[in-house]
Amino acid sequence: MNEPARSLAASSGSIKVEFAKNRCRSVIDRIQALPPSKITDSCKRTLIKLADSELKFLSRLSLPHDFSGSISVNVGYLESVVHVLQQPFISGVSRVCKPIPLSSPHGRKCDSRSKGIHVDIVCTVDGNPFWFIISDRNPKYITWLGSHRHKGLRTRVEHVLVAACSALTLKPLSVVLFFSNGINEIVAQKLQDEFGASEFQAEFSLPDSSIFTELEEEWVYVTVRGKPSAFQLNIDCIEKSELSLDHGMKDPVMGAANLEPTENHEGFISTDAFSSLISTMRSNFMGVVAAKPEAISGENLINFDTTALVALVSGISNGGAERLLTATESEMRKLFKNNVKFVMAQVMSELQNPILGELSGVLSCKRGVICESVLLEFKELVSMYAGPNEKSRADRLLKQLMFVPDSPSERMMSLPTTRKIALKNKVVFGTGDYWRAPTLTANMGFVRAISQTGMSLLTLEHRPRALVSD
Repeated sequence: MNEPARSLAASSGSIKVEFAKNRCRSVIDRIQALPPSKITDSCKRTLIKLADSELKFLSRLSLPHDFSGSISVNVGYLESVVHVLQQPFISGVSRVCKPIPLSSPHGRKCDSRSKGIHVDIVCTVDGNPFWFIISDRNPKYITWLGSHRHKGLRTRVEHVLVAACSALTLKPLSVVLFFSNGINEIVAQKLQDEFGASEFQAEFSLPDSSIFTELEEEWVYVTVRGKPSAFQLNIDCIEKSELSLDHGMKDPVMGAANLEPTENHEGFISTDAFSSLISTMRSNFMGVVAAKPEAISGENLINFDTTALVALVSGISNGGAERLLTATESEMRKLFKNNVKFVMAQVMSELQNPILGELSGVLSCKRGVICESVLLEFKELVSMYAGPNEKSRADRLLKQLMFVPDSPSERMMSLPTTRKIALKNKVVFGTGDYWRAPTLTANMGFVRAISQTGMSLLTLEHRPRALVSD
């Protein structure tokens, strides 16, 4: 590059940097002007911190050495976020530009390895909880399917929707996808066809299509924006059966404890009582997650609570009873501390009447159902107390079952929550009631408490078993 051209490039680069810096200062002023009735101070601080970071980055640029023809900045994204926040229909902003932690139905955070789902704005619209996902990308770079460089919009939407369906305190009524520079017609049609998206009805005040900033030496820099587009997805209308299992129910939302398959001591899966039992059960719909009883009308279902899952995979139920019976008292106390009598009672029960043989007749030709609460609790118990064989059996069992959302029946939830009728059990047994499936359980205290209310409830009793680090 000759000297005049290099000088021109440096001058142009300096103008672009100064313009970007002015945009950062302007967006900080707009953030500070947001009324406290709309947004919390914590959210303001988050946004200002992001804008300050961008401003510091621009201030460190040393031109022309750092100038390569374009400057990659995030200020457009921040401008878009603030533009949405300024809309009169937005209120109650409680979270901005942060990931939503993935939680279990018991309010506990999931595995720390899961980073959550990034949501740009958590707020209310007309008194209803909403999430806003905001994009400032050029429409020509927004693709529906992924590539080796980008996952694609479809995958992004799937992740957000699964998180929204499974969220607890932050669960939205709707998710709004806001494209500040618009979106091409093909992608817009895909959103409508595959996810039932509709154009967001609330009217956005449009930002200026062009922004003119006067700089020194009478230069004027212009940026042009496309017309924004916004699409709304109603969470209650989205069935989890429409979402890919790979993007949904396995790890991002429900993976409190990743159950990796392990081989048994012989290095292959044996034809033992456990394998025989689950082989007689009807398998899951090739990974499909159902959402409504009507979707599988006529199916012969059994709803599993956590005690039933534990009983099936327990080492006591799978050949470990005799080993525990011959263990020394010190070994037993080291393993089970104050629960030795409880475990030994189960060992004696198993030796007298093996539980898997008893349950095989109950489960044969049936399809097993578990709700989210049970899945998460079971995974947590397995991660904490199971041995390698129990973990292997747990993984195999879960692959055989159909996952459904927590969906307790209205009549079950209408019962008052008491010490004997705990909310957790109402959700689990109520989900079985909603699916018109008997619940397999060892929790007979809850069953008796329900019976005392006069409510009829389909249940199947099994004897309890514990995880024994087998």
